[in-house]
Amino acid sequence: MENNITVLRPFGPSIAKVTIPSEIVEKLNKYVDETVADENKSKELDYGAHLAGNVKQEFRLEQKFMNDSGWGNFLANSAAAWIHQSLGRKKKITKFTMLSSWIVRQFDNEYNPLHVHGGHISGVGYLKVPKTFGKLKQDTKTYNNNGNLNLVHGTRMFLSQAIYNIEPKVGDFYFFPNYLLHTVYPFNGTNEERRSISFNALIDNEIYDVYNANIKG
Repeated sequence: MENNITVLRPFGPSIAKVTIPSEIVEKLNKYVDETVADENKSKELDYGAHLAGNVKQEFRLEQKFMNDSGWGNFLANSAAAWIHQSLGRKKKITKFTMLSSWIVRQFDNEYNPLHVHGGHISGVGYLKVPKTFGKLKQDTKTYNNNGNLNLVHGTRMFLSQAIYNIEPKVGDFYFFPNYLLHTVYPFNGTNEERRSISFNALIDNEIYDVYNANIKG
């Protein structure tokens, strides 16, 4: 796993980019499609009241599915590699407690406002992406953030960017600390789904709590 992880430091906190194995992407999408088709199950797993998004549907994953599909192990192993590399290989986590993992189904003109997560570590990845996120109102602009994820930290200064822009691609997954502000912009011009998956988890408090007296440097 360590050879397949890229640790990025676009600003203060490190983030990590990994690839979700294709077989797990397939299992996740099948699970989502089956849940969406089952009205009772969709209501039972509805997670919208706990989340920030102004989107069509958000629901949590069942623990048994996360165990059986390999999703839980993928997150635990990837998170361990990310933290191990970020700390200069000095420390390894011994705990990974999943608090929740959930699906976000976003469609035309929907968005996720700037927010943070609970737990210690979080992340987001992509299971479905529209062929287009639509055009800007002004076609003279050289950028288009429609449907993109922005990670935000601090203030833009000389040699220091405050925003890291991510264009979603199926199979890409990004890890970040829970406190990192992030937002997803709306898109337009399509009725296709932008389907993402996220999680919150706890790790060893002795590693997360950098003010703990037992932590050296």
